[in-house]
Amino acid sequence: MKNETQNSSIPPWNTADLPEPMPLKWKNWMSFIGPGIVMMGIQIGGGEWLLGPETTARYGGGLMWVATISIVLQVFYNMECGRYALYCGEPVFTGFMRVRPSAKFWMGLMLLLNASALIPGLSTHGAAILTSLWLGHPPQESDRHIVTILAYCCLFGVALPVLVGGKVYNMLQAVMTAKVLFILGFCLFVGIAFVPAEEWWNVFSGFARFGNVPVSDGNGGEKVVNAVSHWYEYGEFPVIALANIAVMGAFAGYAGGGGLSNSTYSNFVRDKGWGMGQHVGAIASAVGGKNITLSHVGSAFPVNTENLRKWRGWWRYIVTDQVFIWAPGCFMGMALPALMSIQFANFSPMTQAAAETTQRQGLEWAQAIVTADGMRLAPGFSAATSKMLWVLASLAGLAVMLPSQMSIVDDFSRRWTDAIWTGIRKVREGFRPGDVKWIYYSILTFYVLWSVIWTYVFSRWGTPRLMTLVIANLNNLAIGITALQLLWINLTLLPREIRPAWYQRLGLLGCSFFYLGLSLLVFVEKQLPALREFFK
Repeated sequence: MKNETQNSSIPPWNTADLPEPMPLKWKNWMSFIGPGIVMMGIQIGGGEWLLGPETTARYGGGLMWVATISIVLQVFYNMECGRYALYCGEPVFTGFMRVRPSAKFWMGLMLLLNASALIPGLSTHGAAILTSLWLGHPPQESDRHIVTILAYCCLFGVALPVLVGGKVYNMLQAVMTAKVLFILGFCLFVGIAFVPAEEWWNVFSGFARFGNVPVSDGNGGEKVVNAVSHWYEYGEFPVIALANIAVMGAFAGYAGGGGLSNSTYSNFVRDKGWGMGQHVGAIASAVGGKNITLSHVGSAFPVNTENLRKWRGWWRYIVTDQVFIWAPGCFMGMALPALMSIQFANFSPMTQAAAETTQRQGLEWAQAIVTADGMRLAPGFSAATSKMLWVLASLAGLAVMLPSQMSIVDDFSRRWTDAIWTGIRKVREGFRPGDVKWIYYSILTFYVLWSVIWTYVFSRWGTPRLMTLVIANLNNLAIGITALQLLWINLTLLPREIRPAWYQRLGLLGCSFFYLGLSLLVFVEKQLPALREFFK
């Protein structure tokens, strides 16, 4: 199973028949609940907890349509990752390495695109939340040393759960399911109990207000207008305010998933045992994974009537997982925290819309707890209620940040384990199928130690907020580039009968253009002027 687009450095797929999928019925619900929940748990809440107070306090729900486009386009991306994994049981980065020019070339590009994962932003935000709970108020610049020490503790702590569970995937599924239930449950409770109906309409209608853009209000601030309505009324499009384009780019980058984290959907499809993943195996955990193995190369099925019938059954798993589980969860994960931030963030003096430069340092070090701080200071609550909401919102922030940082640790380790496991000949020849976990945990150890170094760097010369903006905008570049490569491998490596349809191809192209366009805009407006100033 090889064609002229493939390089010769990776062996061809093994061959086996496609397993029979279980019917999609409620009695079998555990068989089709998994990858989407894990992805949702990884991605839920981070964008709104980190950027929501800054975005919604300034624009309300007027720019939520950016999240709509982001999530819909990522559905196409995720489904194509699932398509490749269903067919051969390999993650998509192994597919990238299968095409020319060489596996080493794609591993090098992957390292560059994976740069955002080397910045441990979420654990640092989690440390800021822990610091606030310890101090009883949001951390300030003078509390930098406490945040840094706790960030180290968080980094080591989030690596511990992936040591157990049989499969590493099993632990991720358990943790992320608990996270989703807690976060959405808490946000829904707060939304129903404290947020008026007009704000619900403001947020949820914002998902459909396509064309809303920020413009100057003439008083040094910004407001939101609809570009199409403005054109009809004045005969010209409004001048978009781009001063906060990096924040908006980050908002889009955190909506849904973004970056290379979406490509990990193919790893989860394999480890869940969907499609040909049943023939390939999974990465075993250090404890309890003795009988779990992983093949060095994938297994593809011959195209015949029976296998195509089974393929349609497995493809329904992917559609159900993405369209009915992951996407709605992402919309709720953006909307419900937005309700909280719209209602409470402006009560916090750290909110940029309510403060001048005097409070800037507070916002820099406590971005993840702006909404919680607003609950603590909101009028109309008793002291006991304010404290309860402050603590619960802070714990919800921890539940957002730390499991997601754990997933990034796993994601980085998993991606490079799969790349080394298949792409390096000496590893294929020298390691047995059960030895993959030693590569995984060696990379995980390296990643944690590397993250400790970069936590120190940012603690001296940066802030968690800077980490957030850098990570999200690097993610936009990564998903934009890999969307094109994903389309290429699915159109060249897969049999014609199961290749993406025309509208699925358009979805991937749209994903690439959207995120690359955002990256270009941020570069032109932010990085390019800085580079010009530097080289003067």
